[in-house]
Amino acid sequence: MPKARRGAGRAPARGAAAGKSRSRAGPGGPPARLWAPWRMEFVLAPKEPGCIFCRFPAEEGEANDRRNLVVHRSARSFTVLNRYPYSSGHVMVIPRRHTGCLEDLTAEEFQDLHEELRLAARLLREVYRPDGMNLGMNLGRIAGAGIADHLHYHVVPRWAGDTNFMPVLAETRVLVEHLHAAWEKIQRAFRERSAT
Repeated sequence: MPKARRGAGRAPARGAAAGKSRSRAGPGGPPARLWAPWRMEFVLAPKEPGCIFCRFPAEEGEANDRRNLVVHRSARSFTVLNRYPYSSGHVMVIPRRHTGCLEDLTAEEFQDLHEELRLAARLLREVYRPDGMNLGMNLGRIAGAGIADHLHYHVVPRWAGDTNFMPVLAETRVLVEHLHAAWEKIQRAFRERSAT
């Protein structure tokens, strides 16, 4: 008579197939769950009419910049902290022109946007000293753009050991810095760079 396997005779855990682990997905099994409850605030928040990326740079003054998390303006672009960041120092670089189509930008707008992007990346390296960065633009809702009608680059500082690319894909991160502290630090770096 064959020996009984350890745990034999027990019913599989509810929702789990026999031989499958509930804590991680195996080949052909259900995907593992990743929880990001902080995103619910964004999902359930009432959506203001109009485009926030058009409104933010139009509302000038330090109090408005702090509230809107704007850290810098150039002639045709601006940089703002992401209110729902994937890591500390996560900013977005945005053209002032309201368009969701990259090729709609004039040569001057395109140049200004990319100078602002280069400056944002340089200052984030100086301020946060990351080991690397994710930098990209999602064009269209199907591609993952949360605000599809207004172009914006994401610049996300990354550190060795901060897991992998999953925080950007799965929207799951532990943040160690308050947004207002990040705003002060990054805004000061832009201001000091402009003064030199």
